[in-house]
Amino acid sequence: MSTETLLLAPDTTGFAKAAELLREGALVAMPTETVYGLAGDARNDRAVAEIFAAKGRPRFNPLIVHMASLEAVEEIAVVSDAARQIAARFWPGPLTIVLPLRADSGLSDLVTAGLDTVAIRLPAHPVARALLEAFGGPIAAPSANPSGKISPTTAQHVLDGLSGKIAAVLDGGACEVGVESTILSLDPPALLRPGGIAAEELEMVLGAPLPIGGDASKPNAPGQLKSHYAPGAAVRLEAMQPRPDEIWIGFGADCAGADLNLSPKGELTEAAANLFAMLREGDALARRREAGTLAFAPIPETGLGRAINDRLRRAAAPRD
Repeated sequence: MSTETLLLAPDTTGFAKAAELLREGALVAMPTETVYGLAGDARNDRAVAEIFAAKGRPRFNPLIVHMASLEAVEEIAVVSDAARQIAARFWPGPLTIVLPLRADSGLSDLVTAGLDTVAIRLPAHPVARALLEAFGGPIAAPSANPSGKISPTTAQHVLDGLSGKIAAVLDGGACEVGVESTILSLDPPALLRPGGIAAEELEMVLGAPLPIGGDASKPNAPGQLKSHYAPGAAVRLEAMQPRPDEIWIGFGADCAGADLNLSPKGELTEAAANLFAMLREGDALARRREAGTLAFAPIPETGLGRAINDRLRRAAAPRD
């Protein structure tokens, strides 16, 4: 059912209204340092079901729970010494940790997709933290976009995909990191999704190489589906130059003539922040020019480049 979507300012009045809507079981998009999340009360079955409905998200794909403090996390999950060490270094921030779920967590079973673990993070964005404090409970919040489509990094991106399907958007400006959080499991340690924290940073704290984990057919954390982040146009990777029917999206100074450039200076941080907005811009340009494909220049497979390449490979994957 269509409803008017409010645009709320990031002030005391906006936080209070957003928290009120969440307590009523409504959905509110909120900014984080990574992307905008579609927030709902993680303890409310109906609210969580509405998240899946608004996004058109597969029910077997679990959600990330956002919380305000480690003390709050300990109320719903078992926090090991290793998890505590990682949390001390990277929380609040763009890292999600998969932890054993407490039997009395009070979370909706839909949040965990029936698993005995829960994916949790403490966002660093001041607007997200203010909303968590105002609401006073766990918030389930996948990216605030139709499932499988480009993730939103501004309030307008959220409205473009979900206007009329959610109660409100809390406008916190453009997201700083621009790719979703890194997802880490710890028993045993595995990288389930590359993201805003580089795997190399985690390996330094863990003191060991971090293997790749996860299963696209049976996700144990968000962001593992093979086809994801898809624009309307097809996506081609490792493009040193464009074909006649392509929009070329470059990286670095060696891409003279590129229609768009993720980072003319070749900075991975800038490229990550620009990725989803540039996917949208490239897709719009492809429609205007009747071009069928977005061609991306090579991105180094190091640091944040791993997260960028992960998103681009999923955008380029065959679509159902």
